[in-house]
Amino acid sequence: MSSFWAEHVWLPSGLARGVRLVVDDGRFVVVEPRATRHPEDVKLRGVVFPGLANAHSHVFQRVLRGRTQSDADNGITWRAKMYDVAERLNPDLYLALARATFAEMALAGITVVGEYHYLHHGPGGSRYSDPNAMGAALARAAHEVGIRLTLLDTLYLQGGLTSEGHLPLDGVQQRFSDGSVEAWAARTARIEQTELLRRGAAIHSIRAVSREDAAYAAQLVGDRPLHMYVSEQPAENLACQMYYGTTPTELLADIGVLGSEFTAVHATHLTERDISLLADHECQVVVCPTSEQDMADGVPAVRRLLDAGVPVGIGTDQHAFIDPFVEMRELEMHERLGSGERGRISTPQLLRCGSVHGYQSLGWYDGGSIAPGLVADFITVDLESTRTAGSKAAEVIYTASAADVLTVVVGGRVIVENGQHAFGPVAPLMREALSLIRDAS
Repeated sequence: MSSFWAEHVWLPSGLARGVRLVVDDGRFVVVEPRATRHPEDVKLRGVVFPGLANAHSHVFQRVLRGRTQSDADNGITWRAKMYDVAERLNPDLYLALARATFAEMALAGITVVGEYHYLHHGPGGSRYSDPNAMGAALARAAHEVGIRLTLLDTLYLQGGLTSEGHLPLDGVQQRFSDGSVEAWAARTARIEQTELLRRGAAIHSIRAVSREDAAYAAQLVGDRPLHMYVSEQPAENLACQMYYGTTPTELLADIGVLGSEFTAVHATHLTERDISLLADHECQVVVCPTSEQDMADGVPAVRRLLDAGVPVGIGTDQHAFIDPFVEMRELEMHERLGSGERGRISTPQLLRCGSVHGYQSLGWYDGGSIAPGLVADFITVDLESTRTAGSKAAEVIYTASAADVLTVVVGGRVIVENGQHAFGPVAPLMREALSLIRDAS
């Protein structure tokens, strides 16, 4: 059993003062506002927030940060470089990169990540002796770093969609594909859950999975978290309209994919009908503001989604940034630019987008808030840094950055203290992983 005391803590009811937290067996057992600090309590500096959720991640794309941002060809060069990275990786390199990337997330206050994992096999689609070797590398990395992972093992069967139908896989995409829904389901069934690992699923997109296969896959997934790219770009909507005669969301509703465990990723170009369908089926949405900006994909209608009752989480996607405070702020800033109004999304709503909505989307219904009985995942944010000095505790979400995270606790275990991960410096781990990957043939 361990206990903490903090002057400022974000609870489900809002910001509270003088809060005592008692943790036993990885869960909160006491959350007491206006409490006196006990002699054994660890005093936490700054503001305590619930752990933050990164609900959409591609670890291998971290290699591209700072190497594609100036390309002005609407993602053509980015896509070529992304495929080049995918060609180079093996389980050992993937482990090194995932370890460094997940540690970077931990430093930023992220306590759970959803990895949209489609880099399954060897070059040309050759199988490793362990068919889940690449996923196992991700799981091992998350365990070593100490953060929670929902492995969204992704079905990927087609090379694209045009008005004339689906395209065959190209060379690199062979690494992503199991060849059939049945083979994908059989492989993923072998993934064992642990205290920090939950097994989810993803259907990559209507571009990469046909209508029939998407329907079948959703049946096999059952009540596990199921994610899918939906209306990420206008071209996707157009191709779906021309070939299937409907929007992606309407198609998914027609074939029974939508439901309470379904999360639409990006959902940047939804119609009003699409939003209604997502709300009617109790779906969720995950948006990735910095990635959507970087790829010039557009601005999701977050306020309209929230008003319709659709929970919205956040993700870092390609990791152009790993900073959940930036992602949360951008939700409001995009709304301000589009509407000409401030205060479109309240601070408590932004925090729910960064925490509990993401936890729920990833199947961790016992996390994302600071309350008795929930998993003891929380972070502290410095109120005295160059960036946050002078900020009100209730508004620090607008001034803090990943660099201001002091403490990260997952399941009652401290994995970041005074801004340092238990590993020690993370930058050397990242530099070494990147160097190994760039030198690989």
